[in-house]
Amino acid sequence: MNDILTRGVANIIPSRNELEKLLNSGQKLNVYFGIDPTATNIHLGHAVPLRKLQKLAELGHNVTFLIGDFTALVGDTSDKDSERPILTIKEIEENFQTYKKQAEKILDFSKIKVRHNSEWLAKLTYSEVFSIKQQFSLNDFISRELIKKRLSEGKSVRLDETEYPIMQGYDSYFMDTDIQIGGTDQTFNMQAGRTLQKKLRGKESYILATEFLMGTDGRKMSKSWGNAIWLTDEPFEMYRKVMAINDNQIKNYYLLGSNVPEADIPNEEEITKNPMEAKKKLAEAIVKELYSQEQAKKAQEEFERVVQDKQLPEGGFLTLEVRDRFTILESLGVLDYSRSEAKRLIEQGGVTLNGKKITDPHSKMEGGILRIGKSMIRKVQVVIE
Repeated sequence: MNDILTRGVANIIPSRNELEKLLNSGQKLNVYFGIDPTATNIHLGHAVPLRKLQKLAELGHNVTFLIGDFTALVGDTSDKDSERPILTIKEIEENFQTYKKQAEKILDFSKIKVRHNSEWLAKLTYSEVFSIKQQFSLNDFISRELIKKRLSEGKSVRLDETEYPIMQGYDSYFMDTDIQIGGTDQTFNMQAGRTLQKKLRGKESYILATEFLMGTDGRKMSKSWGNAIWLTDEPFEMYRKVMAINDNQIKNYYLLGSNVPEADIPNEEEITKNPMEAKKKLAEAIVKELYSQEQAKKAQEEFERVVQDKQLPEGGFLTLEVRDRFTILESLGVLDYSRSEAKRLIEQGGVTLNGKKITDPHSKMEGGILRIGKSMIRKVQVVIE
């Protein structure tokens, strides 16, 4: 129980003591975590709230994994300093096709329900929407830091963006939620759920806000920034991404990215003394949890061969297929590198093609052996269009 309320938890609203009492009351609680299908994959950062969800399901609570197929039509502005691109219904449908399969690496869906918020949001009449909006103030929305910044810089804030927190709040109200789980950037949206529960039902509800797992570039792990460790990454790819994190993130990755008991996590002195060993154990633990012990062992052996001993991959290469019109920069984008990260790698001499360093990011991609940094090697297959 204590682990649910402390590990990777940034804040509990209204208070940890009150939520602890509720969890110890014996009541069967309604709990949910939602994710908008704005990309096709789930990353390791999502594993933080997903693990909370699983532990609460194991305690016998009513747990829901909510796919925000309707809210994705607007897009959440919580961590964005500009408008989100508007997705079509078809794009959203394609994105969430693989979500459940990926989440199964962490969640036991025999204990957890899957729902889509289009089930109720798409059916609301305008008079019902009008009634819900009356519970909120526009001042609350425009006082948010990122929204204030956009407005002060003369950037556009679409009117429908003001609807997003209200729609998320209605998700919580419709499911009569006792506990909402989400990252700290979701606190404003989750507070909308508390508002509706309190004003329309006279009921107290709780927010469990989790900490962020930093991405491979030191920023928050994000679908949008190309710095994610995806749950769909192959074992070696996942292993080598973990090995590439900064040493100062090792402790955080143990706490937020793995299920390693806190008593078994290396302390700061041990990490400082031998960060390579601490990272190897971390990478092994993460791959083992999401795949198997056997796959974790193979990934480590491959990492030691290819990265540390600088040998070519055993049993062939992982192939990267690119179009004949692709530049080096565009090709790295296919591998989930952001444009700025790819340019930095090239400028620092970290990218070679067929043994030659790449100096021009806009040069045309050719077939051959591509090495990126110290740990990624790909055989490039150019597809003629």
